[in-house]
Amino acid sequence: MFRSDGGRIRRSARTDRRQPCKDAGRILIGIGEIDIIVSGAFRGHVGESATMSDHDIVVYGATGFVGALVARHLAEHSPEGVRIALAGRSESKLDAVKRRLGVEWPTLVADAADADAVARVAGSTRVLVTTVGPYAKYGKPLVDACARAGTDYLDLTGEVLFARRSIDDNHEVARSTGARIVHSCGFDSIPSDLGVHVLHQAVRNDGAGELTDTAMVVTSLRGGVSGGTIDSLRHQLDTIKRDPSQRRIAGGPYSLSPDRSAEPDLGRQSDIATVRGESVDPRLRGTLAPFFMASYNTRVVRRSNALRGYEYGRGFRYRELMSVGTSPLSPLLANGVKLGFGALVAGLMMPPTRFVLDRMLPKPGQGPAEKGHFTCDFFGRTTTGARYTARFRADSDPGYGGTAVMLGESALALLLDRPEGEGGVLTPATALGDALVDRLRAVGLEITASRL
Repeated sequence: MFRSDGGRIRRSARTDRRQPCKDAGRILIGIGEIDIIVSGAFRGHVGESATMSDHDIVVYGATGFVGALVARHLAEHSPEGVRIALAGRSESKLDAVKRRLGVEWPTLVADAADADAVARVAGSTRVLVTTVGPYAKYGKPLVDACARAGTDYLDLTGEVLFARRSIDDNHEVARSTGARIVHSCGFDSIPSDLGVHVLHQAVRNDGAGELTDTAMVVTSLRGGVSGGTIDSLRHQLDTIKRDPSQRRIAGGPYSLSPDRSAEPDLGRQSDIATVRGESVDPRLRGTLAPFFMASYNTRVVRRSNALRGYEYGRGFRYRELMSVGTSPLSPLLANGVKLGFGALVAGLMMPPTRFVLDRMLPKPGQGPAEKGHFTCDFFGRTTTGARYTARFRADSDPGYGGTAVMLGESALALLLDRPEGEGGVLTPATALGDALVDRLRAVGLEITASRL
């Protein structure tokens, strides 16, 4: 039994939602008839359950590049009294992160492959944030443990097969425990999901019907490609190569939907088509290229629509594209992007080119060399013929600094601003919605929506 020095741990009405009592620095650990007082900052390996205290947020993977950025954001933006711990495989590296941040947070040592250890981590906190991917390789024991423990869970996955498996295995479990399992809380897929969220709100507030043809266009993007993103792509391609039946799941437009048989038949919805800008919005010029994360983000947005009872619309069609400029060369450039991404996928699936690409592409844990930015513009039409636009913009590298802000604020939103609703495997829009929009605006991101 664990008690704070001022009394027992209290539990809220929601199953297994532990709330710490005051004086978190002094923990009473009940062992039979004996109470042992542990003062000061906690340090210990996860297997040492007798020295485990409760935390509000645990950052798992804090020694990686993005994990350390998330920890830094929390150190700078968390209100006083929020109890944060850092977790990972190496105690010395965790200590180094603490020194760089100038904090005295607890450290938890646990290997992702040790199911018992990660279960103890999951059971020790109210919110768990993990940056350790590829998630299909390292993340399943942790998300399963959070669902069982009633612990809210956040990650950065962009892996369709992992997210589908998590939905199948954990949605009903998390509903019963109250845990909110929220995948994809970085550049994949918060701009997409929240951009459509605020677009829909504008349409609903005006009474302008339901969304139909809707597109996100990445109109500005500068930043490094995450080594973790490349590694996740590599791992998913390896999975499909071993089991070709997984290709259909990865490629299905409703692969993350709660009930794929209940989805409307809206015809083919390609993620790799090039499109004339005027067909998306009359103000756009040139040819638009496919966006390289469309095959994941679109599935998340469609899941949000389904989880909300198709509030966006039963005829909601969503796609993601990127601008390559408005010059006469834009058709060539757009097709070059399309062919280049196809070549990357093909190259990673063939051993000779895979060997070369593995040496050239960024490695997991590597960071960007320069500051970045991104702008995502949304264009939607409604059943009444109205046109709406939204924007999601940040002056930070999308795959690193921007992702760290989005993930860190998601954790704080779950902890401090938790919207009403039940647990389950949710999406950023359905789990957090306006609470996260407000937080991101407060730290400088631009999120707007209006009628054209």
